[in-house]
Amino acid sequence: MLAGLFGDQPVRQWEHYPEDDAVDRTSGFQWFYHSHAPEDRGPAREHGHIHLFARRPLWVHRMRSRAEQAFADLTGRPSARVRTRHLLAMGLDAKGIPISLFTVNSWVTGDLMLSGASTMRLLRSLRLDTGQPHVDAVLESVIRLCDAEIAQLLRDRDEVLARHAPERVLADERLEILSSMPLDLDAKLA
Repeated sequence: MLAGLFGDQPVRQWEHYPEDDAVDRTSGFQWFYHSHAPEDRGPAREHGHIHLFARRPLWVHRMRSRAEQAFADLTGRPSARVRTRHLLAMGLDAKGIPISLFTVNSWVTGDLMLSGASTMRLLRSLRLDTGQPHVDAVLESVIRLCDAEIAQLLRDRDEVLARHAPERVLADERLEILSSMPLDLDAKLA
């Protein structure tokens, strides 16, 4: 799955693959893959991960909803003007097999988040055509297969955010990964 992203070049840590991100100009979703240096990975067998985003046209009309107003209160009503909202991250092993799902704080990606309810609505509507069909298919399939788990992951994320002072929570560098869960796709499919 990942070979098409790297070609015959060695993977360089922190680089985005593809270089300018994979963007579906029709649906408004965007993703990129990157890996951290081995010493930053800890004991995990993760090779790298995909960050999935919604571009502005997908979410801007939702910002006045009750769910988004409550989420804005929870996160200190951030005023940053951003083009994307981070939805989810998926950890992959060296073979490109999904091994985890997680959420990150806003300072990690430099954008903002949506409420769990809005994030789930967007993820349930996910259809990708970014020119990277193998990766697009894996993202779509895992998100559909793990719907209930992702909903719980987002509830866990929001609980973590709620335990911290709203005015500082999105910039708190002690809060990097807000929620995470391992994936065993073989067990899930069985």
